[in-house]
Amino acid sequence: MRYSELTGDTDCSIAQALGVVGDAWTLLVVRDVAAGVHRFDALQERLGISRKVLTLRLNALVEDGVLEKRLYSPRPPRYEYHLTASGRGLLPVLVALQDWGSRHLLGDGTLSATSEPGSAEARRVHGLVGARVPELRLPSARAAGVGPAVDPVSDARWTILYCYPGAYVPDSQALPPGWGDIPGARGCTLESCTYRDRLADFTRRDAAVYGVSTGRPDQLAEFAAHEGIQFPLLSDAESQFAAALRLPTFRAAGVDRLKRVTLVVDRERTVRGVLYPLTDPAGSVDDVLALIDSLS
Repeated sequence: MRYSELTGDTDCSIAQALGVVGDAWTLLVVRDVAAGVHRFDALQERLGISRKVLTLRLNALVEDGVLEKRLYSPRPPRYEYHLTASGRGLLPVLVALQDWGSRHLLGDGTLSATSEPGSAEARRVHGLVGARVPELRLPSARAAGVGPAVDPVSDARWTILYCYPGAYVPDSQALPPGWGDIPGARGCTLESCTYRDRLADFTRRDAAVYGVSTGRPDQLAEFAAHEGIQFPLLSDAESQFAAALRLPTFRAAGVDRLKRVTLVVDRERTVRGVLYPLTDPAGSVDDVLALIDSLS
């Protein structure tokens, strides 16, 4: 029997939702499937729970339409578990929970677009080195306009994924109220324009550059056109990328936003380097080039 049935809250959407995901293991299963862990044994190893508990949670999530089973071995029949459209709708919930925990449980409650170098959040982000970027597709935009959804990992030897809180076109897209007072929020335009001006340095190193934010594709296209950005700007408005890698976020003006972090990924989709926190948005571009040279 679900929690909503026990309490009689059959008309309350919060109670109904808790009936599906109101269990810590359930949300952690969704978290790990979003991160690209799709098979039973891998999920059990990562979560450290019993096979019985995991079986119950997976069956319930499939029954509730959060996960779908995909056959990958017919004899004996074995299945992978993938998020459905309903399951992907939970990703902003995971991002909000992570943000709340980072800010109010592991932090001091201060709204910030960055963190201290020795913080739990910084350790988690640097722990991405060696992790695999799951296969997903994000809407893209550049100066020529809104483009198709693309894989955030290119075919180049290196992919630079610089994540930033937001970028706005003067007199067209208003900055959120109090934006300049949020530590680490300023400098997005300067960072993108520095990558634009140094793009040839990355091309010589067989490195593709992608900017990632939670801005809408049309907003990103307008910004790219205004600043002459020729490389793709990817939209993570649905929190797929943030949830997959558990990237740090903050909420400002009612929008979940990525904190400024840069990932260096190889063509095998492995994160080889992380820059976080970033106190100098423009200077970080030289840091990325130095990091690529050290990895090469």
